Amino acid sequence: MEAQTIILIILTILLIVFIASRFYTPKYLKTLNQDDFIKGYRKAQLIDVRETREFDGGHILGARNIPMSQLRQRQNEIRKDQPVYLYCQSGARSRQAAKVLKKKRGVENLSHLKGGFRKWTGKVKKK
Repeated sequence: MEAQTIILIILTILLIVFIASRFYTPKYLKTLNQDDFIKGYRKAQLIDVRETREFDGGHILGARNIPMSQLRQRQNEIRKDQPVYLYCQSGARSRQAAKVLKKKRGVENLSHLKGGFRKWTGKVKKK
């Protein structure tokens, strides 16, 4: 085989693995539909990991905004001894946030909203 063909195959495999990992939900993260999310989020730390401008455009009532881009620097704001409910626009960033909180902060009780904020039909607060 030509070197270019081998490189192309390797890059294709890496791309597939990268894309698949973005959509993979780890076992420690509970994916909740809206009804189950509503039942538990008032007793949890509700974290919106979208960027500030997205949050200001509308967010779930009672949510705290810790954007994914700031999560590593602000992870100490999240308590380890209480459940953490995460959401973003679609669910991809909240999965990433859960991974960071599990690995770097040791948070155990993690849940996120299936489909993210774009699927949310509950109460919304706008700034």
